[in-house]
Amino acid sequence: MIATIINAFAIILGTVIGLLARKGFSEKARDAVYNATGVISLVIGITMAIRTEHVLAFAIAIIAGGLIGTAMDIEGAVYGLGEWLRRKFSRPGAAEGSGESFAYGFLNASVLFCVGAMALVGSFKAGAEGDYDLILTKSVMDGVIAIMFAGAMGAGVGFSAVSVLVYQGILTLAASWVKPFVTATMMTELSAVGGALVVMIGINLLGLKKIRTGDFLPALVIVVVLSMLFKYIPIL
Repeated sequence: MIATIINAFAIILGTVIGLLARKGFSEKARDAVYNATGVISLVIGITMAIRTEHVLAFAIAIIAGGLIGTAMDIEGAVYGLGEWLRRKFSRPGAAEGSGESFAYGFLNASVLFCVGAMALVGSFKAGAEGDYDLILTKSVMDGVIAIMFAGAMGAGVGFSAVSVLVYQGILTLAASWVKPFVTATMMTELSAVGGALVVMIGINLLGLKKIRTGDFLPALVIVVVLSMLFKYIPIL
């Protein structure tokens, strides 16, 4: 767990640096950071998504996941959580509308920091083998990205440290039991679908279209289930 705690701390530290840096930004500078963060998200997401080796399963997971998430209104629930967190931790008199941007930063950063292969493989290696190198490397990367995300989206990014702590912590503690069921193909496809979600974040940040990224989170569960069926249904 120590490596995951360091990872969470790196995100918090990066957020603090990003928030301090953004205070001196002009409106044009903030737009530049926002656009840069959007492009970076697109590049990261596309790099992850194109590694899929099961395009049909990839497509089914995203479409079905989006329909299920929309029916459940997951994005609305995340925004509700963001408003609650803002009221709980923000200074008295903070703008009411800032809850949405708070949740936006929390959701986007949580997705980016949790869906990659480094989070999965690193947690398994830390839990099953006591090898922390991958998670520690990820910690440095997440800290740097948190600086840019916080500069663009604010304090909600820092609360993604909780998501990382819970997600990677559970994977690390359960590694000995879960690892035998996790295949390289499953991790590749899970990372690819996660990449598609990161692409959605980039599209949102660039203002190309408003995509309710949170509603597509069930796609991650669906692709795990589908990957278990690959040897029985080759067409997937």
